Amino acid sequence: MGKIRNDLGSEAFILQSRQVRTGGFFGFFTKQSVEVIALLDVEEGAESARKAEKAQSSSLVEKSIIKEDIPSWQSYFNDQGVSHLLIEEIIADMQGTAKNGDTKRWLEHWLLGRASTPSSPGSLYDTQFLTVVGPTGVGKTTTLAKLAAKAKLEDGKSVAFITLDTYRIGAVEQLKTYAEILKMPLKVVYNTEDYEKAKQELSSYDLVLTDTAGRNFLNPESMDELGGLLQDQMDHTKYLVLSLTSKYEDLKHVIQHFSRTGVNRLILTKKDETASLGALINILLIENTIPLYITNGQNVPDDISTVTPKAIVSMFLQQKRDA
Repeated sequence: MGKIRNDLGSEAFILQSRQVRTGGFFGFFTKQSVEVIALLDVEEGAESARKAEKAQSSSLVEKSIIKEDIPSWQSYFNDQGVSHLLIEEIIADMQGTAKNGDTKRWLEHWLLGRASTPSSPGSLYDTQFLTVVGPTGVGKTTTLAKLAAKAKLEDGKSVAFITLDTYRIGAVEQLKTYAEILKMPLKVVYNTEDYEKAKQELSSYDLVLTDTAGRNFLNPESMDELGGLLQDQMDHTKYLVLSLTSKYEDLKHVIQHFSRTGVNRLILTKKDETASLGALINILLIENTIPLYITNGQNVPDDISTVTPKAIVSMFLQQKRDA
């Protein structure tokens, strides 16, 4: 069959075979052989050829789809503010390794493959004391109220507030309003001694949330003051709050400066106020930082949710479909 199909094609088949003797001398020293009559099914051969042609055509279409998709995705990445170095890496790998027309699925696998995954994402209740820090105007106080409402209304925890934000006009009143609505105590402190005293007075609560004044990361004195306040607070979980409306370059520098003060977790706010999520992808893949919470509006406590790398990637890719 091997010889037959080599000569006639893969659709050939044996019609008849018989044993014969050939050669020799006067009937002696003959050799036994097999005589075979083989046919080629022309219709089946044509069908096979059609299948091969269809598969080749399909492959060309898929490659064409990939080729046509690349400029569209590249434009989307640029519009979203994804880092240019990251875009170059994605496009190069897409051209080299994407094998079918489902570029969105390929991108999902690629992005998740690059994202670091912590052994434990952490919990709101890892420590009794939780402090939020960050630049001015990112929504720290509202975020703190959302966390407080979630802890009390959804998880049944006893919660209290401390505020160190005595610089911003109306900051204390804003948090006081939330405290009254949620029926939680609020301590206003002005220095480290007051802070330690307030912590002692609230030590019976399941969760104590501390608000701080906004800090300019370009001001060394302001950052040193915050670092001095936080460096001895080993019993605190410290969250850096950042707004997704900010440029990635600014976010990158803020993360670097605040990390020196002992901040170990991240909350991103104002997703509802931006159409660009490239900064979120940059933070995930370049800064290797996974935010624990993202806020999506002003409603307390509804507009805050925990996130995972998979949720972030899906959110980013869905944005293109919705555009």
